Amino acid sequence: MAAPPKAKPEPLIQYRERTAQFFTEDKLELSTGQTPLDMVYLPPGSFLMGSPEDELGRYKDEGLQHSVTIAQPFFMAKHPITQAQWRVVAAMPQVERELKPEPSNFKGENRPVEQVSWLDTVEFCRRLAKATGRPYRLPSEAEWEYACRAGTTTPFHFGDSITTDLANYRGTDREYEGDIYSGAYGDGPHGEYREETTDVGSFKVANTFGLYDMHGNVFEWCQDWWHEGYEGAPADGSAWLAHDDDAEENRVLRGGSWDDDPEYCRSAGRVRLAPDRANDLVGFRVVCGGAR
Repeated sequence: MAAPPKAKPEPLIQYRERTAQFFTEDKLELSTGQTPLDMVYLPPGSFLMGSPEDELGRYKDEGLQHSVTIAQPFFMAKHPITQAQWRVVAAMPQVERELKPEPSNFKGENRPVEQVSWLDTVEFCRRLAKATGRPYRLPSEAEWEYACRAGTTTPFHFGDSITTDLANYRGTDREYEGDIYSGAYGDGPHGEYREETTDVGSFKVANTFGLYDMHGNVFEWCQDWWHEGYEGAPADGSAWLAHDDDAEENRVLRGGSWDDDPEYCRSAGRVRLAPDRANDLVGFRVVCGGAR
């Protein structure tokens, strides 16, 4: 008697077709060919924030997993803020601090702006809010992860693994202090190491909310102070602004970058940086409305 056929394994990468609601911020006067600032609608919802203990590449500061309820809808930028968008806002009247019009290392109108500190991005949001009359700001860390996951529970919004055909990260192995860090995640393949940023949206793969580049390309600033885990974190999606005077003065970064291993690009991955620091791994995107 013939053995029954084996069940097909679940695909590492999952594709779905969805439509997204968004508005375009028309106060930014951009030239033809420059990516507009499209703001995507995100509905209210609940999710488990953080990573399970058995997730590959997990760090202890991603726990404990806890339920978060986003009660109010909000809008998030479809892409990281581009260099062209940054330049327009940098030319707007100053609110508190000066902004360099051309801070980025890797030049390109539609590449993400980088070499911007947390303080710079807050100034950007304040100028944009003043010019448009809309409540632009940085996302809370919870909002960022909710937006990235888009209803998924896998390490990446497109499944259990990642490839450099879908995102910009270090897809080759690297050695650091005698240890080898893999350019492949789990059963996924190795890939390219581009050694620079790429135009936003160039991979043509969005999550089910309609957001691009949530994994890799540049890390993205969040409002929150850094904490070594989620004990005491808000459960309503708001930013975690409680801060001990003797704690490290760092803000949260999410999403991974062009120079990072795939484990840093996971939906739950998080790192920290001082708010006055900037480098070419770090950019941001804005949100509008929702919890403050």
